[in-house]
Amino acid sequence: MSSQIIPVEPFDYVVFGGTGDLAERKLLPALYHRQLDGQLSDPTRIIGASRSVLSHEEYRKFAQDALKEHLKKGEYDEAQVKTFTDRLFYIPVDAKSDSGWDQLKSLLDEGKDRVRAFYLAVAPAIFGDISEKIRDHKLITKTTRIVVEKPIGRDLASALELNDTIGKVFKEEQIFRIDHYLGKETVQNLMALRFANTLYEPLWNSSYIDHVQITVAESVGLESRAGYYDKAGALRDMVQNHILQLLCLVAMEVPPSMNAEAVRDEKLKVLRALKPITPGNVEKLTVRGQYKAGASAGGAVKGYLEELDGGVSNTETFVAIKAEIGNWRWAGVPFYIRTGKRMAGRMSEIVVNFKPIPHSIFDEAAGRIAANQLIIRLQPDEGVKQSLMIKDPGPGGMRLRNVSLDMTFAEAFNARSADAYERLLLDVVRNNQTLFMRRDEVEAAWRWVDPILKAWEAVGQQVQAYTAGTWGPSQAIALIERDGRTWHEVI
Repeated sequence: MSSQIIPVEPFDYVVFGGTGDLAERKLLPALYHRQLDGQLSDPTRIIGASRSVLSHEEYRKFAQDALKEHLKKGEYDEAQVKTFTDRLFYIPVDAKSDSGWDQLKSLLDEGKDRVRAFYLAVAPAIFGDISEKIRDHKLITKTTRIVVEKPIGRDLASALELNDTIGKVFKEEQIFRIDHYLGKETVQNLMALRFANTLYEPLWNSSYIDHVQITVAESVGLESRAGYYDKAGALRDMVQNHILQLLCLVAMEVPPSMNAEAVRDEKLKVLRALKPITPGNVEKLTVRGQYKAGASAGGAVKGYLEELDGGVSNTETFVAIKAEIGNWRWAGVPFYIRTGKRMAGRMSEIVVNFKPIPHSIFDEAAGRIAANQLIIRLQPDEGVKQSLMIKDPGPGGMRLRNVSLDMTFAEAFNARSADAYERLLLDVVRNNQTLFMRRDEVEAAWRWVDPILKAWEAVGQQVQAYTAGTWGPSQAIALIERDGRTWHEVI
């Protein structure tokens, strides 16, 4: 069965940072794919804007080169690329001055009645400047939206300030705070599994679930992000946004509908129910790590400090946390979360571990009975696995085996899996905020993360070294194994 492709109404997408890495690698290829599937209606336009001085034709050549480099084999179609690049325009704009803004207004005025979206693929430091210029040059219409990328602040105070700055110009319903993890097919399938089946929801509580693991592992190191990353660290970079959003989708109550506000109301309740981590328990509940030289992707790689050109740093490239939710549904169920760079492989997954059966009727010869697991994999191969105990086929008595019902999306549906940005970019046009973070969500996440940062500082908690190409420091293994559990590490 193929999915139905529904075109969206014509729109103008203005991408600030239109010549940047995000636009090149993700945004332009995502919009091209939406054209391939017939979702872009004429006279849709994509308008690049940045300080670089380029003509429309030079920007179209930039986009053509980006598509050649980042599309997979067979996806680059000359005719489709020509149609796509004909939609592209470019205006040199300076966020700090009035340069270029009148030209942008003239171009946008040609499509006053269209949906108008501004994507801020730029440093958060100039979110406020761009927002004010948009207002001052009267570029806001009734159907205008603004899209902002993470990081939304580096702590609660800066997040409040950033939200206030954007909120002075745009209404909350116009602001789309994007987290690309929420656009992944598997993340949305988590909601389908929970709320479209009677099988799971009755079991989705502390009576039947032993614990939950959320892992976001990267095999890469700093790459070109050394300046940003050393000021951020894994907790700010990954936990405060991506991982807490995944935790919310696992743990939230059933919303009354898929309405954006209904879903986000339930996510907010989870964030507010997270038990605080303080100087008194931070060393028991968290582990900080930093990778040293090792091997990755078949070759030797430098350690974190070497990538900083021999600097000294206590920034964590790995963090593991034992989190708990203080409500009726999840009382006593730990959520073990971890993320890191230069780990044994690239993997993002949610593992729901059910409690073992209360009593076995089988004798020892039948073999060990493993507790059921539901594994929801976000990358590299999106899919869902449900482990079950069955009888090993054949005569000779009862022998039990743990097997997986495995659904890999690419194989099950024999179709390309759309990139998360493809869905999210057009959700902005549709004015569907379900997969975007509301202001109070962002601030609630910081209210939980901020005390962890302060507790680390208060107790002087140091990073623990781990060899690049492994699953993190040994202390992270101890974090879960002292509870009689173990990390799921099958790649």
